[in-house]
Amino acid sequence: CNVRTAKKYNPPLSLPLPGAQPSISNAEGDILFLLDSSGSVSYYEFSKVKEFMWDLVRPFSFGPKDVQTSIIHISTTPTMEFPFDRYQSRGGVQQAIRDTRQLMGDTNTGQALSYAKEKFFSNEAGARPEVPKVLVWVTDGFSTDDISEPMQLLKDMGVTVFIVSTGRGNYLELSAAASQPPEKHLHFVDVDDLPIITKELRDAMLANRLHAVDITSSSFRLVWPELLSQETGYYSLEYAPTNNLAAKRTTQLSGAHTSFTVSNLTPETTYEVALVPESNVHYFPPQTTRVTTLAGKMHSQDSPCSAPHNLLVWLGEAEGCSLARPERGEGVFLLALTSPSRRGEPRDPSPGCPALRSSKGHPRPGCTFRRRGHEHSKRLNPPVARA
Repeated sequence: CNVRTAKKYNPPLSLPLPGAQPSISNAEGDILFLLDSSGSVSYYEFSKVKEFMWDLVRPFSFGPKDVQTSIIHISTTPTMEFPFDRYQSRGGVQQAIRDTRQLMGDTNTGQALSYAKEKFFSNEAGARPEVPKVLVWVTDGFSTDDISEPMQLLKDMGVTVFIVSTGRGNYLELSAAASQPPEKHLHFVDVDDLPIITKELRDAMLANRLHAVDITSSSFRLVWPELLSQETGYYSLEYAPTNNLAAKRTTQLSGAHTSFTVSNLTPETTYEVALVPESNVHYFPPQTTRVTTLAGKMHSQDSPCSAPHNLLVWLGEAEGCSLARPERGEGVFLLALTSPSRRGEPRDPSPGCPALRSSKGHPRPGCTFRRRGHEHSKRLNPPVARA
């Protein structure tokens, strides 16, 4: 291992001072930092990497239904600093990272990766089986053992691998180790410039999981990474309001999908969403998220009285009416005034149109009434709402 001399710290003038960052409350996953704690890393570099780790996860909410994080040291023998479920608050995670001490020793990254594979899916380590798994490996580019096989095993188990190289790492080796495409999962940067890539890396981590965009009072659009193809499998999408999980809805989507719009939702309601990739090639863990719709009225396309309908009216000789819907032509209704002598039967019913008594007190907005024999129509304005 190569031991580097410490550098004097000169703050980069081009970087803004760290300040408050918007919190990210709808993320869920287990983030594991593979931290090079060997003798090839100087104390100065080790401390800068710790600052980077905290800046990377600081906006997240931590807890059993949010983000959990852990650290494994790369050294002669791999060591877990703390399990995933030990710290459930920002303050706790921050202090735990600050208290992390360098172990020195050899750079046995391959052993650390094999150890990580065990802990990523271990109840003992506080890992959760049904959440996205992210590995962030910060390295100076050196390893004394093979990393290719244990890294591939991790990726085959659904772990997304990000690599940050602060040294002279081999590009071909590291690009093969990182998740694909490498331009989103592999970064080469000087240790003093780690803050430059923090937001980009965090955004890439979020993009590799199920998340919602275009949120309104009655809909949202789900976006997820390309995991499957038309030939390799399909997705099962499940969603339900958190206060009524029994009302779960399920939609099956082809493997070519990477987004889907969920509509007809209730305003100001939190929904639990799960995306289950069903692949015949690789195992992909389910991805989950929680989305809260905005306040406000339902959009017009979701309202039961929004779309125009046609009401065909036959005027009879006495009072009474019934509402009939044709078997074909969705949204077209037949309103027939009937005669008592026909006991509620339409005077001139259309064949095959079952009569359904109307339960609505007002016509729908935009209804068209046509008087039989006169062939003219009249547009009706929607009823004025009462205070």
